[in-house]
Amino acid sequence: MTPPVRAFAAVDLGATSGRVMIGRVGAERLELEQIARFPNGPVARADGLHWDFEALVEHVIDGLAEAVRREPAIESIGIDTWAVDYGLLRGDELLAEPFHYRDARTARGVDIVHARIPFAELYPRNGLQFLPFTSLYQLAADDRVADAETLLLVPDLLAHRLTGARVTERTNASTTGLLGVHDREWDLALAEAFGIRPRILPPLVDPGEHIGRLRADLATRIGAALPVVAVGSHDTASAVVAAPLASPDSAYISCGTWGLVGLEIAAPVLTDAARTAGFTHELGVDGRIRFLHNVTGLWLLSETVREWEAEDGAPLGLPSLLRDAAAAPAPAVLFDADHPSLSAPGGMPARIAALVRATGAEAPADRPGFVRMIVASIAQAFADAVRAAAALTGRPVAAVNLIGGGALNELLCQETSDRTGLPVLAGPVEATALGNVLVQARAAGVFGRDASLEDLRDLVLRTHAPARYTPRG
Repeated sequence: MTPPVRAFAAVDLGATSGRVMIGRVGAERLELEQIARFPNGPVARADGLHWDFEALVEHVIDGLAEAVRREPAIESIGIDTWAVDYGLLRGDELLAEPFHYRDARTARGVDIVHARIPFAELYPRNGLQFLPFTSLYQLAADDRVADAETLLLVPDLLAHRLTGARVTERTNASTTGLLGVHDREWDLALAEAFGIRPRILPPLVDPGEHIGRLRADLATRIGAALPVVAVGSHDTASAVVAAPLASPDSAYISCGTWGLVGLEIAAPVLTDAARTAGFTHELGVDGRIRFLHNVTGLWLLSETVREWEAEDGAPLGLPSLLRDAAAAPAPAVLFDADHPSLSAPGGMPARIAALVRATGAEAPADRPGFVRMIVASIAQAFADAVRAAAALTGRPVAAVNLIGGGALNELLCQETSDRTGLPVLAGPVEATALGNVLVQARAAGVFGRDASLEDLRDLVLRTHAPARYTPRG
């Protein structure tokens, strides 16, 4: 007798948009149905860039209500979002909207932290690459911390709004700079060194654990008293669950706004070389370590297109622009996709052109050529990170799995294959939501609670065969 297909709801919030999905899982079935999609992004307030958290909450609740209406058999809800950003609570009230990680105040936090504990001393404690928006730096610059009773990262803040529970999921906690890289617990001494009282840090939970049930008023509004189950709440942790890695020699690139490039490893690599190369140790599901480097991803392209659309006063067709770019000559010059001058929104084409001009060259004057240069520069940064990961771990890389929205960009996939000299297996596009659903399904006993990540990935491979790109020339 064929096992029944079972349903789960995935809330997947990215830096530019959010979705609510229904995931359906069976013996040979793994599929998603998008129920709601809504915009997301920074909003400018008098004191800087924030997230419109209340709008996100309403979008999520409305999406979950529609999901239950369409699929009454939904068994649980899982939530994943971007990393590092947080809300501060006093009682059940937010002290202010969560800050956006691109807000300029983080520079002050970096100075505060490094004046007391140099980065070379932080790295062996938290294992994180230097990123100026890491939660620790944000908190060091946040005057509201002294008034807070609870600190919750964005997915946990949303779970609190739905259930009342106050917990922090461990994969996302590993991005804060406040989690010990060895014991994987809060580094309370480090927190106290910067005025972060240990009692505001909630208990840690792991993917698959039960967080709580919907509050009664929300259960009525949504239409079911569903449980919220912890998943890899850092979206990259969920995405890597659904990366169909064929072997330990497979690298992954989770590509969207950011490109997260690395290997899955069992023990940290805390060498000076790893620190200098900018490699981080973020936790994955089942205690795996995502040894990776953050590369600026399709943010560069989306910001460039947004600027051109503002100039034209009309939308640009990105697929046709990419087709024209693929037919353009190979770029004569590349730029550093990770250059700090490209981190803020606004004026992206001019800032990229200035970087190219600083090398003594000129950027292509036509848009297809300019796009080809952007995509090739991102792909080169990916290739450099893959080679560095291999060198730092002593593990040769045989293939690259490129997952997430970037898997739809054929030019990017081919350029990445060309520049790594390796086959690129592209897909699944919806890796994050699939990983979210798979962890919920395993917790519900769909695969048996002893099912490994490899078992989950095998189902992904059988139901979402990747596109294959091989190096040209």
